[in-house]
Amino acid sequence: MTAPAALAEDLTRDLALIVEAAHEAGALALDLRRKGLEIEYKAHDSTPVTNADLAADALLTRRLRTGRPAYGWLSEETADDSDRLARQRLFVVDPIDGTRAFLNDRPWWSVSIAVVDGDRPVAGVVFAPELDETYVATPGGGATLNGAAIRASDASAIEDCAMVGDPRLFTHPGWATPWPPMRVKQRNSTAYRMCLVAAGQFDAAVALGSKHDWDLAAADLIAGEAGCFVGDSGGAPFAYNGVRPKQKNLVCAAPRLAPLLLERLKTIGASR
Repeated sequence: MTAPAALAEDLTRDLALIVEAAHEAGALALDLRRKGLEIEYKAHDSTPVTNADLAADALLTRRLRTGRPAYGWLSEETADDSDRLARQRLFVVDPIDGTRAFLNDRPWWSVSIAVVDGDRPVAGVVFAPELDETYVATPGGGATLNGAAIRASDASAIEDCAMVGDPRLFTHPGWATPWPPMRVKQRNSTAYRMCLVAAGQFDAAVALGSKHDWDLAAADLIAGEAGCFVGDSGGAPFAYNGVRPKQKNLVCAAPRLAPLLLERLKTIGASR
């Protein structure tokens, strides 16, 4: 078994590697957008993918897998390989999280990279290139934004909270009890939304559609280290690197607000 000091040193090296790689991938994506993007649409869900997504994925594959050949690999833009299930550690990568924002010259997209050990992230970076924001965390080390410690807000009421998510979700007529007035803003990148909650700029992020591991893993660690609750609407934390690398939905919230949101969401199947 790896000694605690050696483990901490491993994670420090892993974090340095993924931060540097995220910055390189972000710079490449911006350069390719300046030169003009090539856009395709994925057959299974019609979501856009650009040559920048694929080039950033190729860069990260080379950088990370060469640096840590024993680690497994899970990326949005790479065909899944069951070999990852046999690896103790793996990289979980979204080369461009928030492709629609990237396409539309909005700054709310990010490069998201986590190192997962077993079923939990142990190093994470979310880099928003156009905002020059780098969020990082390791377990027990707290979360930082550009090197400064960040912390979740002390919000304790749903009414008038700052919610990052799809405004249409909260006005849907199927809710048994209407949501109180909130300050709701939309941001495309799931990972970036969670980091905004981690930094106390928003109080919560709720998304009731399923999310893939690459959407969540890095930001899960960052938000958790900032004091947030991160898990599904039933209150369960996420376990990563399963056979099906997907989570049913997302609740990321300041610690005093989370129980109120989970209470409201506990009957989600019956109320919507």
